[in-house]
Amino acid sequence: MASRFNALKADAAWQAIWEERRTFAARDDSPRPKSYVLEMFPYPSGKIHMGHVRNYTMGDVLARFRRMKGMEVLHPMGWDAFGMPAENAAMEKGVHPGAWTYQNIDAMRAQLKRIGFGLDWTREFATCDPEYYGQEQALFLDMVEAGLVYRKESAVNWDPVDMTVLANEQVIDGKGWRSGATVERRKLSQWFLKITDFADELLDGLGELKHWPDKVKLMQENWIGKSQGLQFRFSVSDGGSVEVFTTRPDTIFGASFVAIAADHPLALRLAADNPEVAAFAEKCRAGGTSAAEIETQEKLGYNTGLTATHPFDPDWQLPVYIANFVLMDYGVGAVFGVPAHDQRDLDFARKYDLPVKRVVSEGDAVAPEFTGDEAYTGPGKLVNSQFLDGLEIADAKRAVIERAESEGWGKGTTVWRLRDWGVSRQRYWGTPIPIIHCGTCGAVPVPRDQLPVKLPEDVSFDVPGNPLDRHPTWKHVPCPKCGGEARRETDTLDTFVDSSWYFIRFASQPGDTPFDKRIAEQWLPVNQYIGGVEHAILHLLYARFWTRALREMGKLDIAEPFAGLFTQGMVTHETYYREGDEGRRIWFAPDEVRISGEQGIAITDGSPITVGRVEKMSKSKKNTVDPGPIVEQYGADAVRWFMLSDSPPERDLEWSESGIEGAWRFIQRLWRLFDGLADADGEDKALDRKLHQTIAGVADDIEALSFNKAVAKLYELVNAIEKAKPSASRAAAIRALVRIVAPMAPHIAEEAWAAMGNSALIADAEWPEVDPALLVEDEVTIAVQVNGKLRDTLIMAKGTAKDEVEAAALSADKIVQWLDGASPKKVIVVPDRLVNIVA
Repeated sequence: MASRFNALKADAAWQAIWEERRTFAARDDSPRPKSYVLEMFPYPSGKIHMGHVRNYTMGDVLARFRRMKGMEVLHPMGWDAFGMPAENAAMEKGVHPGAWTYQNIDAMRAQLKRIGFGLDWTREFATCDPEYYGQEQALFLDMVEAGLVYRKESAVNWDPVDMTVLANEQVIDGKGWRSGATVERRKLSQWFLKITDFADELLDGLGELKHWPDKVKLMQENWIGKSQGLQFRFSVSDGGSVEVFTTRPDTIFGASFVAIAADHPLALRLAADNPEVAAFAEKCRAGGTSAAEIETQEKLGYNTGLTATHPFDPDWQLPVYIANFVLMDYGVGAVFGVPAHDQRDLDFARKYDLPVKRVVSEGDAVAPEFTGDEAYTGPGKLVNSQFLDGLEIADAKRAVIERAESEGWGKGTTVWRLRDWGVSRQRYWGTPIPIIHCGTCGAVPVPRDQLPVKLPEDVSFDVPGNPLDRHPTWKHVPCPKCGGEARRETDTLDTFVDSSWYFIRFASQPGDTPFDKRIAEQWLPVNQYIGGVEHAILHLLYARFWTRALREMGKLDIAEPFAGLFTQGMVTHETYYREGDEGRRIWFAPDEVRISGEQGIAITDGSPITVGRVEKMSKSKKNTVDPGPIVEQYGADAVRWFMLSDSPPERDLEWSESGIEGAWRFIQRLWRLFDGLADADGEDKALDRKLHQTIAGVADDIEALSFNKAVAKLYELVNAIEKAKPSASRAAAIRALVRIVAPMAPHIAEEAWAAMGNSALIADAEWPEVDPALLVEDEVTIAVQVNGKLRDTLIMAKGTAKDEVEAAALSADKIVQWLDGASPKKVIVVPDRLVNIVA
C-alpha cells in the first residue's frame, strides 16, 4: 500500500533546496528567451490573506510553466511600503512607521515562502528603502529638467484635525475618514506631473493592448475622457461674462439656468461683498469632491440675482446660480443646465422650480413640457429648438458649433477629463520631494550628489500633522544656488509614484542609476501582469504615463509597461458582525465565531452574532482567512490547488473548508499514483492519447490563465490512469503527470520526481513533449438508436465506411435483442456519429 504524502516535511525540504540553489533567480545574461511574469506587489500590512495567495499562485504557475518551456523567467517580489497606514499605526501604537513596516515585511515574506512561490528573492526591495526612493528622486529631477513637473496652487480636501490633505475617497459625508472632522476646501501649493501632455498617446495606446481586458481599457478611456464640444461665453447682467464648456451644444435651447462653482471668480467677487454668498460658498466647500459624492449628494444652489443672456436670443435671460455640484477643478467651473436631458440638472431644477423643456425627442414624445423624474439621455431628433428641429444629435452639435464660430461667440474644442497628476502629500511616510525652497532663488532641485534625501528617523506623531513640517533641523538647509538660508520641501510623493516604475527596477538594479536601459529593455515590457481590477485606472494609467515620460527623456525605448494584463477575481468569505453604538457594526473574524444552523455565536462569550453577506476578504470587515494555519494543516500544494481549481480565475472564489479538504484529498490521490509506480509491458493507446491531449491542453490553459480548465483536464487524466491496467503506457503517463502538475503542486512533484530517481530538480525539468499524432482521435463513439431511442453505442475507427458501421450496429447484442428477429424497415447512418434503425 502506498504511503501517505507528508506535505509539511516535503514543503520544508524543497523550499530550503530552492532557496539554497537560488533556483528562481533570473539571469540577465541568459541566452534563453526571456519572460517577465509579475503580480502587483503587496502593501506590507502584516499578514497575507487568501486573496494574496490566489493572486500569487496564478502568477507562480505561469512562471514555473514558462521555465519548463525553456524560458528565462523573471518573477520578482517586493513591497509597496510607503503610505498612510504606517503613520496611523505610528499614532495608534507608538511605533516608528519604518519599524512597523519592516517588521510586517519580515512576517509576510515568511508567509509567501511558506507557500512555495518560485520568486526571485535576490531582487527584492521595499519602496521605503532609501536605495529605491533615492533613485525615484533622481527620476523626479529628470522630469523637472524635462519640463514635466510644475508647482501651482490647487484646491485640496483639508482635515483640520489631522492637519493633512485627504484624497476624495477619504472624505466620507463631508468628514475626514479618520478624524471625523468637517473637511475644508483649501488652496495649497502642490507639485504636478504633466500627464495631460500624454493624453492623446495614452488614449491611442489602448488600441494596441491586445492582451488587456476590454473592461479595463474602457475604464481608462472614460477616465482620460476625450470630449468634443463647444466653449463659449454667456454675457452676464453685471456687465461681465461666464465661460462654459459643453459636450452637448445640441441641447442649447433646453437651457434653464447657468451654474458656477463656489470658487469661480464671479462667486468669489460676490462673496467679498455679501456674507450670505460667502456662507453658502463655504457650505459648498465642505461638501464632497469625488464624482460619486457629487452625483449622490443633495443639489444646493444660491441664486445670485444675476442673469446670463442666451446666445441665440437676447431676450432670453437665464438665472445664474452658485451650485455645489460644479467644481473649478473640472472644466471651466461653470455649466449651463439642461434639466430634461441631464439628471443632475433635473434634480436641481425640480428643487428650485426652474423650467424643464424637452429638446430631444423620446420616441413619440416631442412636447416641450417634460414631466418625468428621470432625465432622458438617449437618442432622438431635436425638437423645440428652432433651426435645429428634425436634426439628429450629431448633426445638431455640428450646426451649433458652426453657428457659434461664424458669429464669433464660441469655438469648437476638445477637452479632457484627465487632469495633471497632483503628487504632493502632506505626510511623513513617503518619498521626500527633492526640492529646496529659497527666498531668493525660488524652488531649487536638490544636487544629485546629495541624493537620496533621506527621511529623518527622529520624528514624533504625538501631534497631528506632518512631522517634517516641525522637525527642528531636517528641513533647514542652505540654498544650493546662493548658499543662503532655505528649507526643504516637506511634502512627500504620492505612493502611486512608487508603483509607477517599480517593475523597471525589478528588471535592473544598478547602484548609481535608477536602471540600466539595455538590461531593463531585455525584460520589458512585462509579459504578464496580474492584479486586482481596483487598480484598473490610476495605478495602470500612471505606470503607462511613466514609461512614456521615460521614453521622451531618452531613458527607455518602450511606451507600454505591461503587454498582458489579467485582473483576477476576489476571494470572498462570509461576514460576521454585531450592531454597535450609533449604527456602527462590530466585525468578527471567522476564527472568532462558530456557526450553529444559520446563527453565529461568539466563541468568547456565546453571544449571538449576525451572519452577513459573502463579501471580498478585507481587513476592515475582518473576514480574512490567514493561510498560515491552513497551510500547516493541509500543506502548501493543497492550498494552491484549491485556489486554481474551484472557479474561473477572473471570477470571485468563495473560500470554504470543504474546498480545501477536497484539494488535500486529490493531492493524496496523486501521491498514491506516484508512490505506487511500477513498470510493466504493453500499450494502452487510449491512455496514450489521453495523456498527450492533456499535455497539450493544460499547456494551452496555463498560457490562457484558464487554470480551472487545466485542473479539470488533470482530474480526467488521473481518473483514466487510476482505471487503466498496468502497462508501459500507464507508467509513462504517471511519469509525465509528475511534470504536468509541477507548476501547480510543486512540492509533491519534487518529492515524486526525486523518488523516481531524478537527481535534478523538477523545477528545472522540461515540459513533456507532445506527439501530434496522438492529439487526433482515431476512434469515435457512435450512438445506435432504435426508432429514435438510444439503445447502444459502438466504438469504431474514425471514417469507417457506412456499410461496415451498419453491419456492426445490426450485429450488436443489444440491438439484436431489441429487434427480436424483425427486419429493419430502414437504417440511417450518419458517419462517425449515429445509426438510427427504423423497425
